[in-house]
Amino acid sequence: MKITNLVIIFISLNIYTEEVNDPFEELNRKTYEFNEKLDSKILKPTAQAYSKLPPPVKKGVTNFFNNLEEVDTSVNQLLQGKPKKSINDITRFVINSTIGIAGLFDVATKMGLERHEEDFGQTLAVWGVGEGPYIMLPLLGPSTLRDTLSRPVSSFLSVTFHMTDTDVNIALKSVDALETRERLLEVESLLSGDKYAFVKDAYIQSMYYEIKDGIDVEDEFVDDMDDFLIDQ
Repeated sequence: MKITNLVIIFISLNIYTEEVNDPFEELNRKTYEFNEKLDSKILKPTAQAYSKLPPPVKKGVTNFFNNLEEVDTSVNQLLQGKPKKSINDITRFVINSTIGIAGLFDVATKMGLERHEEDFGQTLAVWGVGEGPYIMLPLLGPSTLRDTLSRPVSSFLSVTFHMTDTDVNIALKSVDALETRERLLEVESLLSGDKYAFVKDAYIQSMYYEIKDGIDVEDEFVDDMDDFLIDQ
């Protein structure tokens, strides 16, 4: 899953009916509370300030970071036995990195090249690796054992990992977290009742949806939220 730096997908689906494997719930809840406090004091206020920027500027930032993910997606498409989609995604990266000026403009989509999202966690799932227990990571948010173990590979495949300037690398990751957090401001109203349980279920269900590539998992609300969280 490409969900990092306190990114939480707040969506409500009915596609994953099995009980979530959460043997570390007590520790996970404490970690969730820690993340919430940190978010309320630092990330959320900063995201609210960022939200006041002109829409074209925010759109460019979103496009830029989406473009950085294309290499990771392309490699994992290949590992999952989807060569055509892999070529599509690496072509998107080349086009948007050049004609799209470092990815600030999504020229590839206008040319008919659809954007996808794949990571090594999804690849492991396709290979038959079980998700393991649910884990709430400090700072990084919801995950599973499988997704946690896949992070080093996805990190290696990211463009920012290979940047030699540490300050630039940290700055880019910080802006990425801020940009994603800003997009979640408008959907926080979906949270109700036990927030921890809601976030856990939403994460597991969205993970299941992405692994299935939306096949046989039709839900208009999912499509609307996917457009909001990914394409904006």
